[in-house]
Amino acid sequence: MMTVSLTVNGRAVSKAVEPRTHLADFVREQLDLTGTHIGCEHGVCGACTMLVDGRPVRSCISYAAACAGSDVRTVEAFDNDPVMVQLRDAFHRRHALQCGYCTPGMLATAYDIVTRLPGADEARVREELAGNLCRCTGYVGIVAAILDVLAHGPHASGLPHLRPDVPEGAALPDGAGRAVVPPAALAAAPAVLAANVHGVTLSRSIDVPVPVDTLWLTLKRIDVIARCLPGANLEVVNDDGSIAGAFAVAIGPMQARFGGRAQVRYDDASHRGEVVGGGRDAASRSQAEGAIIFCAEPESADASRLTLTLTYRLGGPLAQFGRPAIVAGVVDVLLAQFAANLFAASRGEAISAQRPLGGFGVALAALRGMLRRHYSGPSR
Repeated sequence: MMTVSLTVNGRAVSKAVEPRTHLADFVREQLDLTGTHIGCEHGVCGACTMLVDGRPVRSCISYAAACAGSDVRTVEAFDNDPVMVQLRDAFHRRHALQCGYCTPGMLATAYDIVTRLPGADEARVREELAGNLCRCTGYVGIVAAILDVLAHGPHASGLPHLRPDVPEGAALPDGAGRAVVPPAALAAAPAVLAANVHGVTLSRSIDVPVPVDTLWLTLKRIDVIARCLPGANLEVVNDDGSIAGAFAVAIGPMQARFGGRAQVRYDDASHRGEVVGGGRDAASRSQAEGAIIFCAEPESADASRLTLTLTYRLGGPLAQFGRPAIVAGVVDVLLAQFAANLFAASRGEAISAQRPLGGFGVALAALRGMLRRHYSGPSR
């Protein structure tokens, strides 16, 4: 058991729970806040959506321990909120609910839409609702209700509340249940944007048989790094560190190509850096955001270790493949190829053209990795 302290609906709460306890179970079973509904328990249907630090979160796949220190708002918290009052009235007038099971999650997402996107049109509203499923209404009334409230705007409440910084050196359980150093502590220099990206966190390290200064010079060439990573396609690199491009991957029959933008930052003194960004797959209408914190450290005079901490969040239909065990397997397959290419690039050797990972091959490789970790314990 572990003690989790957070703020729920404006009230400070501290409870002893198992590390595997999901936020949805925490509020329902520990706090008797049963307005949050649990549907698929895989982060796909959106019924359990609530606001954590001002952002909509799938509480059935978010660990309560990972939300320590956060401000959590469930559907019970909005009794007198003027925006929610308008939304509830509009849902009633527009017949936006039938069985009502999806409604708490729909209202949380709707609240996020009207406060974050006061100028959203119907197409954008439908896009934002893609992660919330309803089996009754056909969405027409839901969309109409949100548009009604938007028409009486503006309702913009400013940027979402950011999660408080994690204390230096603190550890949180990642998706596989291991303790990892959170991004804010990993990248103490410089203070990074990555601390504002929340989701599942995975930590990995790879050995590169070149001196750390040589490795660092390679890492600072973002065009070279893109060629080393299978599926990456870099299109724009600006002097301020902003980049644009795409990343393609396929898992079994599911294929996606996320196009988007990111910001890259380096700290030469500590050999640390970050990549923070997001993108969208037009075919599946799925979204992704994430941050990579990387750190190069000397192992010896001729060898280095590259530590990577990935924090990601998926939305839309592909979220069902964003479960930590699956992503961890795919990351391991990617890193095996990336490490070989990074070694070649650091030595000035040619990098072979990298095809995107795809098909059932990557799925099988990921499965083998999952089984290997299960029977042999966590790998570095």
